Amino acid sequence: MAGSRELKFRAITSLQRHVVNPLARRSKSQILLETTGRTSGLPRRTPVGGRHVGQEFWLVSEYGDKSQYVRNIRADPRVRVRIAGRWYDGIAHPLPQDDARARLRTLPRYNSAVVRAVGTNLLTVRVDLAD
Repeated sequence: MAGSRELKFRAITSLQRHVVNPLARRSKSQILLETTGRTSGLPRRTPVGGRHVGQEFWLVSEYGDKSQYVRNIRADPRVRVRIAGRWYDGIAHPLPQDDARARLRTLPRYNSAVVRAVGTNLLTVRVDLAD
């Protein structure tokens, strides 16, 4: 079972990294999460789905602590989020105690369905937006 989960993780992340993410980053309407690379120190932009609620942005990582952006957040929680073409500074908080499946029901349907379908270790992330 663990082997099939690892194979699924590698296949999906490879597809995302080499095909889906480069295309999605070009779309002006795509929400982007910008973290600082924990090794390189360079900005890393990842297309994400989630919801802007007041001064917070909520998302669910499909691979939890195995997601590169979550690993970057753990090293440096200062992030930027592009929502509807506007960049917001924020502080990201992984929330392992949050019920990620319940959280997905409050987020946009299409992205939530994809996260549920491909995810192997769901993790809620809240970004407290500065402006």
